[in-house]
Amino acid sequence: MKLLWTRRARNDLLEIATYIARDKVEAALNWVDKLQERAEKLVNAPRAARIVPELERDDIREAIVGNYRIVYRIEPDRLVVLTVFEGHRLLKNAIGQLDDDVE
Repeated sequence: MKLLWTRRARNDLLEIATYIARDKVEAALNWVDKLQERAEKLVNAPRAARIVPELERDDIREAIVGNYRIVYRIEPDRLVVLTVFEGHRLLKNAIGQLDDDVE
């Protein structure tokens, strides 16, 4: 199974890094690494993470890393990270806009 990131998910990582780097650059790099590593591990067991409560779709799942939610879609031969955001926020209704935005 192949891991892909949408443009939005990549921008999310950049925004997270930029925000954290205001206080400490090294911490920002470490968080982005953690998020990317967790996404890479999902390829081995994509259904191990929970179904996104806001969507209740078996193919859209999320992994929690600290305060962040990694939301991804499971496809037959790939796992697509749709977005990464702070866990206290609800998933926006933009999933349809993210479907074709794979890099």
